[in-house]
Amino acid sequence: MGDGAWSMRRVHPMTQLSVANRVGMHDAKRLLRRPLKMSVTSWFLVSGSATRHRLPREMIFVGREDCELMLQSRSVDKQHAVINYDPASDEHLVKDLGSLNGTFVNDLRIPDQTYVTLKLSDVIRFGYDILIIHTHRYAFCFYAFQFRT
Repeated sequence: MGDGAWSMRRVHPMTQLSVANRVGMHDAKRLLRRPLKMSVTSWFLVSGSATRHRLPREMIFVGREDCELMLQSRSVDKQHAVINYDPASDEHLVKDLGSLNGTFVNDLRIPDQTYVTLKLSDVIRFGYDILIIHTHRYAFCFYAFQFRT
């Protein structure tokens, strides 16, 4: 067992904690870890009526029937398009599945069976139904703590 105590400082900006306790680190004179910051971004499709559809980090089908995102419009095919998530690039992509009325990103019709990367504030149209891409970022911060002997 080591003969030092450790203290934790600045655990939360509103709280100052100082805890003294024996630790079993005999050769540790001082260990300082830097704050670790992590953020999580959630992507949403927002309809004209302000209905939000959270985009999961997996493939979803868009269409009129039996799809993860169902749009009640005659201009939308039963299976109209697919929105996929690419974890390597942390991006969402949309692909038209050969629909009659097409899938549009920023008023440009995307080719059938071709993925297009979605960006913040893109306007997506499935047939005549318009949805807008929005993001919300949630940030978490873990503060530094210090071991002393």
